Amino acid sequence: MSAVEKNKIHKAGKVLASKLIVLLTGILVISAFLLWNCLHANSKQIVEDQPLDLIYTRNYDVSQLKNSKENEIIKYGYEIFQNSSKLIGPKSKNDEHRYAGNNLSCTNCHLGSGTKPFAAPLIGIIQRFPQYRGRENKMGTIKERINGCMERSMNGDTIPKNGKEMNALIAYLNWLSRFASKDGKIKGQGFVKINVPNRAVDLEKGKAVFTVNCAICHQKNGQGKWHEDNSSYEYPPLWGKDSYNNGAGMTRVITAAQFIKANMPFGTTYKNPVLSDEEAYDVAGYINHQLRPEKANKERDFPDLKKKPVSTPYPPFIDTFSIKQHQLGPFLPIMEYYKNEHNIVKSK
Repeated sequence: MSAVEKNKIHKAGKVLASKLIVLLTGILVISAFLLWNCLHANSKQIVEDQPLDLIYTRNYDVSQLKNSKENEIIKYGYEIFQNSSKLIGPKSKNDEHRYAGNNLSCTNCHLGSGTKPFAAPLIGIIQRFPQYRGRENKMGTIKERINGCMERSMNGDTIPKNGKEMNALIAYLNWLSRFASKDGKIKGQGFVKINVPNRAVDLEKGKAVFTVNCAICHQKNGQGKWHEDNSSYEYPPLWGKDSYNNGAGMTRVITAAQFIKANMPFGTTYKNPVLSDEEAYDVAGYINHQLRPEKANKERDFPDLKKKPVSTPYPPFIDTFSIKQHQLGPFLPIMEYYKNEHNIVKSK
């Protein structure tokens, strides 16, 4: 083979090698891009899921707290939360500590001792206060919020703001909130959203849902079931003298339906709801249509009536819809009114 031919072959080899390098480089770049996209997508999904997956799986077991003065206060706050009637209610041995008017416990509404998603969890609650409250039309403190529950859900009197019981509850809430972000916002906060039916509550359907799904725990008469030692309710009463009064947030059909949707019947989670939105809506209306204690001075609630939730079951109202419609719906026309007349978008 002549030198000229060898030179041609050598040059052709170099060209081929260069093309192969370019091709391999392109393949590597594309592969790296695709891999990055895949990892980024997975990472994004992990970040989006992380607050809900992790914040609720943190350690909230007070029994694992070491013995110290500070931890004893936290434990006492937890005990109040679990056994409100025994420590700050009708079953308290100390007459001066009977602040609650019924035998409910905080954990009857804030399920899992305040750690269950979409069951009004209290993780991060400390960081979310002070907070504007439409019911009082002002910025309120966490202590004021607790006393709001005492006067409404617990149908009782306020706890002294600087007393042992209040300080213990605050200590427990602080401890629950230790893993939350600075703004206290968490996924699973409050209740799930539902599609509110554009109709009034069907009380007969609500009764049927209650009979099939709720009566087994809360009893046919809605009066709940006590623990065997008679210390507190295993399943709380849903109406009657020992239930929340008619000034509590849970008396709003939409609020109650949202709570029920993700949590009832017992064992239900937001990931696996048992009831449809319409069933939750009807049974919430049925429950709240029953008799319960009367809250005094309800007319003072929501000084700015435009901010009153549409399913608040008691007057006064700034609109012309009937009390019955505010109690049982349909609520969508009321929402539409506030949007058109006051440029306020309401969801409950």
